[in-house]
Amino acid sequence: MKTYLFFIVLFVCINGYGQSNGFSASYNRKVSMFKQLPDTRHEIIFLGNSLTAGAEWAELLQNPKVKNRGISGDTTKGILYRLSEVTSSSPDKVFLLIGLNDLATGVAKEKVFENICKIAEQIRKDSPRTKVFIQSMLPVNDPLRESPIKKDDEIVWVNGQVKEWCSQNNFTFIDLYNHFVIPGSQLLNPVHTNDGGHFTGEAYQIWAGIIKDYVKRK
Repeated sequence: MKTYLFFIVLFVCINGYGQSNGFSASYNRKVSMFKQLPDTRHEIIFLGNSLTAGAEWAELLQNPKVKNRGISGDTTKGILYRLSEVTSSSPDKVFLLIGLNDLATGVAKEKVFENICKIAEQIRKDSPRTKVFIQSMLPVNDPLRESPIKKDDEIVWVNGQVKEWCSQNNFTFIDLYNHFVIPGSQLLNPVHTNDGGHFTGEAYQIWAGIIKDYVKRK
């Protein structure tokens, strides 16, 4: 019995070790992978959650310097935790989109705004030569989602606050929201999604078209 209990405890300890930082196993696996990838010169980093992770950015933008550092389910807290891996290469540019999962899990909109600002400021501090582009949060379409989040007003509020803050602090804000929302509403246009929150390939192509000049800009 003692031997049996020993192996149970050992199994729990081994499996729990990766989650000791409070993040999911899948998050920790992705972060560990990113840490193994070599730093290269003039990187352009795409940083965010599943919306970022879901695209083949280097191919869409026809630029091998583009690196996808999106993690499905990521939050502003998760980005802050792993930011040193992003800035270690002193990338030329970082394109950030984050916040929806925070709101969906009950984080106050004020905290989401605060953390987005912290991320941008930390990148500037750790890698002064890096240009930071903060992309607006995108709309969702709750009627199409399996689990509605009912945060449309909060998304709009955070976007407005971030846009104003960027103009005051010399960061570039990119409005994606208005390219994908149904005009006159706060809903993601269903032509761009098949589940109310994630993008189709065609939607990613539009997104790439919106940001391509920022990617090319010296």
